Amino acid sequence: MVLAISKTNHDGAVDFRGNPVDNSKTGGWLAAGLILGTELSERICVMGISMNLVTYLVGDLNLSSSRSANIVTNFMGALNILALFGGFLADSKLGRFLTIAIFASICAIGVTLLTLATAIPSMKPPRCDHHHQTKQQCIEASGSQLAMLYVALSTIALGGSGIKSNVSGFGSDQFDISNPKEEKAMVYFFNRFYFCVSLGSLFAVTILVYIQDEVGRGWGYGISAGTMIVAVVVLICGIRIYRYKKPQGSPLTVIWRVVFLAIKNRKHPYPANPGFLNGYSNSKVPHTTRFRCLDKAAILNDNANSDERRNNPWLVSTITQVEEVKMVINLIPIWSTCILFWTVYSQMNTFTIEQASIMNRKLVKFNVPAGSFSVFLFISILLFTSLNERVIVPVARKITRDPKGLRSLQRVGIGLVFSVIGMIASAIVEKKRREMHQNEMKKLSAFWLVPQFFLVGAGEAFAYVGQLEFFIREAPESMKSMSTGLFLSSLAMGFFMSSVLVTLTDMATNGSWLTDNLNKGKLENFYGLLVILGFINFLVFLVLATRHRYKVQNFNGRGNVENNDIENCNITNTEMVDDIEGKKPAAGGKEEA
Repeated sequence: MVLAISKTNHDGAVDFRGNPVDNSKTGGWLAAGLILGTELSERICVMGISMNLVTYLVGDLNLSSSRSANIVTNFMGALNILALFGGFLADSKLGRFLTIAIFASICAIGVTLLTLATAIPSMKPPRCDHHHQTKQQCIEASGSQLAMLYVALSTIALGGSGIKSNVSGFGSDQFDISNPKEEKAMVYFFNRFYFCVSLGSLFAVTILVYIQDEVGRGWGYGISAGTMIVAVVVLICGIRIYRYKKPQGSPLTVIWRVVFLAIKNRKHPYPANPGFLNGYSNSKVPHTTRFRCLDKAAILNDNANSDERRNNPWLVSTITQVEEVKMVINLIPIWSTCILFWTVYSQMNTFTIEQASIMNRKLVKFNVPAGSFSVFLFISILLFTSLNERVIVPVARKITRDPKGLRSLQRVGIGLVFSVIGMIASAIVEKKRREMHQNEMKKLSAFWLVPQFFLVGAGEAFAYVGQLEFFIREAPESMKSMSTGLFLSSLAMGFFMSSVLVTLTDMATNGSWLTDNLNKGKLENFYGLLVILGFINFLVFLVLATRHRYKVQNFNGRGNVENNDIENCNITNTEMVDDIEGKKPAAGGKEEA
């Protein structure tokens, strides 16, 4: 009997034939590893492009510093905002596996186009000697020369978005959280997931960036295209051992229906007992009183009281659907405070790389490419990701007596603090650099930029893993890919906000802070602005995080979570967080996971 239970999957997963899966033959770390190979390849492509693209735009296409920075951040923003579209397709129609396979193929096509755009001589303006010619004498790339580059970047952004929004969700599908052994493995999945993709980033900013600068852009991007093609083949090879979750229809439709019915029934009184709400007795999610106005979508009025009509989703929603929409709404406040972290992070792809390009980059007799300085960012990420799993989490478990060690929002908070400190270091280094004599500037080692890479990288190790875990575990099961897309959209908004801040700063200062020649600008003031915004953002995050109540995991469908202090739909009236030991009784007498 025990053997039968251990082999049966209880979370609705099926095999590639559509039959209930056998846990002993499917899923686990082998399946998750094959899936992570696709994200590894996507990371190699995207980071190999974004971390060194600004030097190509400025040095080869003769574009201005601010325009080049905005092209890079807009590319990264589009990549992440389109993840909402990739997540929507997976949840509503295609499923995660098919979505990943299709979009990985699109990404491979995009990198191939980029290879051609950078390798064909006619796609670039006449070469300009930036040391002897003024900016006015250099001819910028024309619209026709930039067209193929933009098409390639757009195609990569589209392809990468479908991978990023589904890989983590599809990987987590390979673990059955109702199985104690697999649930324990799940705790480490997100940490190892990010460790894996950081390895890809490390390869991109060392080997690939060197090939791009010293051998040729075409060779560097060609290797990226080949890597993505191999990843698609490896992904398909594991088709028999994956666990699949069937698409459950458009999550946007569910959200729209619940909101529509809640507004339609707004004048109906609440039932005396929530047990009279539609589907209360067999709800997959515990009922809560937060955002109580949405409960009216599940009221069984005269039009929806018959057995036939109560199953019509356009007449009445179920408590499960209402609570799932509440979960999505509950993610939005935390989402909004994650945006600024990625605005800070984007500086590591743009202005910091430009700083490195005009500083002394010699290491012994080797001239380190400016784009390769991002290696310190990923070394920091790998270091702190390893420390999280081997040191920080075990120590935190002993202190808090929480099996998770650090909760997801605690990780995010630590990441926000590191990002603010990183910008302080950036401002100090740039101020000291600009105060030097012109000859001393050229001799100043670019390795003075290492602390800011290290600090922001440490912040990413905490923030990325924490945000990813939060948005996947706190979202409804039927909206897992969409919630990953929501997380990635915070990255997108961060990159777009960077573009907006650069543009507004340029306008407000008449171009005196962010000049094409950084030696004549005041970049440290821009970094200082980010420090102030980051500190304010952290204070807001603290307020929201301490009021957030984590979702009940493995709900048995017979309980109810009540919070009598919350009686309306005010977005700030979220429920209080569990006690620090995580032992507060949840629905049906179970402890919250």
